[in-house]
Amino acid sequence: MEGHQILTTALFLSVVALTVGITIWASRNSSGAADHYAGGRGFSGFQNGLAIGGDYMSAASFLGISGAIALSGYDGFLYSIGFLVAWLVALLLVAEVLRNSGRYTMADQLAYRMRQKPVRTAAATSTVVVSIFYLLAQMVGAGALVALLLGVTSEGIKNLTIFFVGALMIFYVTVGGMKGTTWVQIVKAVLLMVGSALIVVLVLAKFDFNLSDLLGTAATNSGKGGAFLEPGLKYGVSPTSKIDFISLGIALVLGTAGLPHILIRFYTTPTSRDARKSVLWAIGLIGAFYLFTLVLGFGAAALLDKDSYAEVAASGGNLASPLLAEAVGGGPGSTGGAVLLALIAAVAFATILAVVAGLTLTSSVSVAHDLYNSVFKDGKASEAEEIRVSRIAAGVIGLIAILLAIPAQKLNIAFLVALAFAVAASANLPAIIYNMFWRRFNTRGALWSIYGGLISAVGLVIFSPVVSGKGTDPVSGKNLSLLPTDIDISWFPLENPGIVSIPLGFLLGYLGTITSKEPEAEERYTELEVRALTGAGAEQAVKH
Repeated sequence: MEGHQILTTALFLSVVALTVGITIWASRNSSGAADHYAGGRGFSGFQNGLAIGGDYMSAASFLGISGAIALSGYDGFLYSIGFLVAWLVALLLVAEVLRNSGRYTMADQLAYRMRQKPVRTAAATSTVVVSIFYLLAQMVGAGALVALLLGVTSEGIKNLTIFFVGALMIFYVTVGGMKGTTWVQIVKAVLLMVGSALIVVLVLAKFDFNLSDLLGTAATNSGKGGAFLEPGLKYGVSPTSKIDFISLGIALVLGTAGLPHILIRFYTTPTSRDARKSVLWAIGLIGAFYLFTLVLGFGAAALLDKDSYAEVAASGGNLASPLLAEAVGGGPGSTGGAVLLALIAAVAFATILAVVAGLTLTSSVSVAHDLYNSVFKDGKASEAEEIRVSRIAAGVIGLIAILLAIPAQKLNIAFLVALAFAVAASANLPAIIYNMFWRRFNTRGALWSIYGGLISAVGLVIFSPVVSGKGTDPVSGKNLSLLPTDIDISWFPLENPGIVSIPLGFLLGYLGTITSKEPEAEERYTELEVRALTGAGAEQAVKH
């Protein structure tokens, strides 16, 4: 087995070396804020579509969703549906108008009509919080993946892996900026699609490409019978779990259009038409990928032996895809199994590296552009100063993500990402939608919607079973919440806060607006509307 581990480790490190090489190459072609923040706006619709896919098809999608399907059957696939449908909201409401009306960040679009300092502070705070939630998921996936590859169970090794991923993502952002990050995401998207397609074909070949046989075997091997293929296994247990599912669905469908690392991607295209095209390409790519997760998840349930299936359950579902790759390659101990395990683990690790780089870049850009330059320096900071602050911020945010990811390792990463979606939909989406489509919307409305949605979403998560009070797993005996079992502060019964926090974000935006009169915000709405529809003056969007 040692020889196989050398092979898997070598393949794995080669992917890391490839991404590091791309980053160094891109850094030689980058100069100035436009390159660092928006990749010089030089990526075509197709290239940006691949990069958006690379950003969006995260470790949560590849590891978490396939694991959720392997453990919960039909209910696990609901994650895939929610993640995909969400793109229609992004395409129809956000992509083009956001590209036309801002420069680098979500706050550019809000600040044009409103008082810059309070709005930019709120938007930057929200961006950092959402990014850190999302970063947790990627780092948890990295720890589980490398532990499997190296055949270790030590918590210390997993923690070291998380630290290593954090150090790499800081390197990508500080050295490569948006240009390097985008190319890493393009390469990763291609690797992920090819690797997933290969495993899907091998799984289907085991059942003579008969999907019905695959589903039937998965239902039998899961030990849950016909219930595995029907709604309700995870979310139909009680009235609370049914409401939790509705809450999850709302967060997934509305969250994409408020995710900062997706919104910043629309600024990397030269025109709004390319921004639209990139979303269409992304939808095609992501749609195909989520169909793959169906086969990966049910394939894991059908083909893994009892010990491997138990290992998937112990990992919160995060190891379903890598262990399935090993199984279809010939099983544990075989050369084919080792090669496929290494390939899929390397692809998953590339996925994690690309996504964490995008997230860290987004939050560090917001800190430098929105807080440092616009709030502290009144827009007078030089480009070189902004970029320097962005690099320092990347290091600080990376360190925070590392420290928070270590205790979060027991949670399913698809679930962690769903929390990030809930926060994005609660804090960012109401402000974006109101600002683009409601003339009267003003500074107080923006602040109330962003802070209200953010505080309610994060607050409800803190007092939910995610953090405390969920008890222990009856099989493994592991604590299912973040805090020790003797601490219980969970008075909010749902695991996803979206059903409460998202309507609250919209309501607070409305109440804040109607209780404040700000004529300037209304006067500037017409100018913003023209720019959002035509792109005229977008470069000067924040210079007022």
